[in-house]
Amino acid sequence: MHIVTDSAADLTAQDIQTWGIKVVPLNIQFPQGEVSSSDISADDFYDRLRAMAPAVPTTSQPSPAAFMEWYEASHASGEELLSIHISSGLSGTLNAAKVAAGQIPNARIRLIDTYTLSPAQRFQVLTAAMAIKAGWSSAQIIERLDKIRHASEAIFTLETLDYLARGGRIGRVQALAGSLLHIKPVIHVDTNDGKYSTVGRARTMGQALKTITGHLTSVYGDKPVWTTVIHGQLADKATELDAMLRAALNVGRSDMVRISPVLGVHTGPGVVGVGVMPLELIADL
Repeated sequence: MHIVTDSAADLTAQDIQTWGIKVVPLNIQFPQGEVSSSDISADDFYDRLRAMAPAVPTTSQPSPAAFMEWYEASHASGEELLSIHISSGLSGTLNAAKVAAGQIPNARIRLIDTYTLSPAQRFQVLTAAMAIKAGWSSAQIIERLDKIRHASEAIFTLETLDYLARGGRIGRVQALAGSLLHIKPVIHVDTNDGKYSTVGRARTMGQALKTITGHLTSVYGDKPVWTTVIHGQLADKATELDAMLRAALNVGRSDMVRISPVLGVHTGPGVVGVGVMPLELIADL
């Protein structure tokens, strides 16, 4: 059994190498042409983003053809494939995967909507990889991923809502827009429908990090958790958030990753957040 995911999962190079995961990149549309999100570093991307302000690039989902290479290879080998993707409430990537899978009759492809993105999507992908190594069936894995979906959090704050607003991805966060673009929103992904929803707001980044920590403390209490802190170009704030979480939560496993440039289109460089999941959901792996 193999895994295909997309670049919104924010897998590290080590994740990909260790588990043999195939990543289909989303694309960034600059005025000069399209760039695969896998072909540009985070810092190079943010340099280009600042250079073209106030304009912003756009993003596009992979084409069905981008999935076909891996789907056809899996079908030819007779092995099952789990295709695990960014929330359908935030991207059309899963639809492109469905189109590709539909072109291969009798293919053993299991399409999975994570209803989330970034670190929480990564949790599902890595759990699936661990479960495959442990010899689980696809049905067992899908059942576990559904539990992780409902028990995990992907929550973040932004220095400005400007990028979300200009990119048209503001959704239910729109109540904070307009004259409040200077407010630091605290946003999470609602795993019931996989869309952004506002948790709170703050006037400073420090207050926003406290709001994130408080929200997660109310959700997880003393339960042992895995935390993955994310950021664009705010390493100092990411380190600060990591320390706050370690002090407030029962952190049994932690790491820190840069978010994919394709997500940075909608957040700008001033994003910091975290994904959290209960460790009990991988205790048997």
